[in-house]
Amino acid sequence: MLQGRWRTTGRALLRVIVVWAVSSLTMLVLAGILPDFRLQSGDGESITKVALTAAWGAGAFGLLSALVWPLLVRALLLVPALVLGLLVFFLNGSLLLFALWIIPVGQGAANAETAVMVAAVMSAVASATSTGLAVGDDDAYRRRLSRLADRRRRRSGEDGRHAGQPGTVFLQLDGVGHRVLEDAVAGGVMPHVAAWLGENPTHRLTPWRTDWSSQTGASQLGILHGTNHDVPAFRWYEKDSGRIMVSNRPASAAVLQRRAIERTGDGGLLTLDGASRGNLFSGGADQLALVLSIAARRGRANRSRAGYFAYFSDPANAVRTVVSFVADVGREIGQSTRARLRGDRPRVGRGGLYPLIRAFATVVERDVVVAAVLGDMLAGRTAVYADLVAYDEVAHHSGPHSKDALQVLRRLDRSVGLIARAAEHAPRTYRIVLLSDHGQSPGATFERVYGLTIRDLVRAGCGLPVPRRAQRTKSGAEARDAARHAVRSALHRPERVGREETAEPGSDPVVLASGNLALISFPDVPERMSREQIDRRHPALLRTLASHPGIGFLLVRSEEHGSVVLGPGGAEVPVGELDDTGPLAHMGPGAADAVRRTDSFPHVADIMVNSMYDPATGQVHAFEEQIGSHGGLGGEQSRAFLLSPLVLSAPVPAPSEDGRDEDGRDEDGGGEDGQGGDGEGGRDGGGDGGELVGAERVHRVFRRWLREGGGPQVPLGTLSGGIANAWSTEAQTAEGELDSA
Repeated sequence: MLQGRWRTTGRALLRVIVVWAVSSLTMLVLAGILPDFRLQSGDGESITKVALTAAWGAGAFGLLSALVWPLLVRALLLVPALVLGLLVFFLNGSLLLFALWIIPVGQGAANAETAVMVAAVMSAVASATSTGLAVGDDDAYRRRLSRLADRRRRRSGEDGRHAGQPGTVFLQLDGVGHRVLEDAVAGGVMPHVAAWLGENPTHRLTPWRTDWSSQTGASQLGILHGTNHDVPAFRWYEKDSGRIMVSNRPASAAVLQRRAIERTGDGGLLTLDGASRGNLFSGGADQLALVLSIAARRGRANRSRAGYFAYFSDPANAVRTVVSFVADVGREIGQSTRARLRGDRPRVGRGGLYPLIRAFATVVERDVVVAAVLGDMLAGRTAVYADLVAYDEVAHHSGPHSKDALQVLRRLDRSVGLIARAAEHAPRTYRIVLLSDHGQSPGATFERVYGLTIRDLVRAGCGLPVPRRAQRTKSGAEARDAARHAVRSALHRPERVGREETAEPGSDPVVLASGNLALISFPDVPERMSREQIDRRHPALLRTLASHPGIGFLLVRSEEHGSVVLGPGGAEVPVGELDDTGPLAHMGPGAADAVRRTDSFPHVADIMVNSMYDPATGQVHAFEEQIGSHGGLGGEQSRAFLLSPLVLSAPVPAPSEDGRDEDGRDEDGGGEDGQGGDGEGGRDGGGDGGELVGAERVHRVFRRWLREGGGPQVPLGTLSGGIANAWSTEAQTAEGELDSA
């Protein structure tokens, strides 16, 4: 044993010496090629003494980076995450100048710009060298992970009582549809995932069908909190309060989470020793980072930004991520330029700040979320749910099947592989579940094809003036607002409500887009307007919309027939008689049930508009500037995936003879453990012909899997402190901010 310890110590010392030597050589080389960076010995220009100066300087810089850098990052907790990333180079340069100043032998000189460059190169080289040595030594890699795990457990006071029970990691690949995943696996784009489905499979691939609102807000709320009732779209207008809800705004997310908790009487999927990373909602987790629904909180209780600083406290992480960020900005500029020169169609604008926004989603957020998940696994947490939005952001602007999007999938696959390898060194066994919240359907935008926006078309149908030049609607990509909210949260600034978020009674119709779904509301009418009321006020509006070639169908309430679906050629079908033919033909199985469910929501719009869908090409027309879209019905957007280990029970078990499925729920939508159902009847219960239908159903599958691993989650009513009361207070504060704005 003693010999083994000496061998371990010797290897560690050897790695330190190698990294120091490489850093010293790097400093010498940089001093030789950069005119503004000089190394001098104390009494002359002897190469030996200059080398000694470099060795002292490299050693001092490495020591300062290890000791001082975390303190600097902690002192900058009020700096926005994106700004902190840009400060990395400046801080590293300052540490280098200080290191050259304090060394006892020789001296060095550099201007500020050169010091920044030298520090960045040295950090990158040292990180690469250290990583390469660790990769070459599996024992060293395992010991490092074990030390990290032990350190985290000691810091958290955990005693390893869950070591015998498996944990579960739910990793959401945002926007990756079932077909996209299958193609990526078959095409060699995702080798780590392909290995799980290979000749000796360890996982099963199951498609699941989203709700009509096929977007992250509705899907993730249903998955994490068990209900997405009254979430008709990504953004919608609420007449009773006069405000516009946007799923990825912190104040709106807090309100939605509070409503879900009140409806289900349960804190969420992650209430027992859970962690929520990079999500819109907390799921009841105690460990939170980059969670939007808490981003509007004030004071120390807000840990939504903590993940950024925990990650950037390591200078090697910071430099590597910032370098990758810059590289991805360049990659996007090059890809968009080539697409423009080739004349690719369809195409949307990708200039302005978009390259920075894309790089934030594909590099910064990915790296921070993956690091947080690794930390949770090493700490032995029971359940972790994390969202990676990289693919969704790129697919919106490049297309879901584009080479640009597939490159992002390739990098996400490497992240999945890293998490899987880390699981081998965690203090407990982990079951890794991959899933998506929706897919994306390709197609040229509505404006690009027809020369006007959906808002312009509505105004024309109402006899209102239409601007000569069609106005582009704001993109609904989740990562776009996520970047902005991360900055505001880090600065402790309240969430502002813009012009799109309020509507005064008596104003023009409120027209909101959510992918290829549009919602039209008349704010001066307090109740949901009927078809007859709309026809009396605007006789041409419904006819104009229903007959437009870019629109598939409308949902509107009728005083005579109840709610009806209107389609081309004068088609009109009462919702009660609706099936998957007629106006809903080709919209996919279960479309009629999805429409009926949304029609029951209190905040459904006066007119719900779904774009056309071409089954031959799989294309829809987004009402936003997106060539890959989701939010409505039609095509791949409604077909998500679930990739689960074979050790877990099947997601869609066969019904038993007593009329209950194997997860303990009545097939007609009855409750479990006295909690009750969501009031959706058979649609909410046992799927559709053996198919997994709806985010709420996925939530119940996940709860079953957590019970299989370590017992049921803690019901809300038994939690000390009262999560429901806490969230009610948080959401009321958020609602007050929306109303006052």
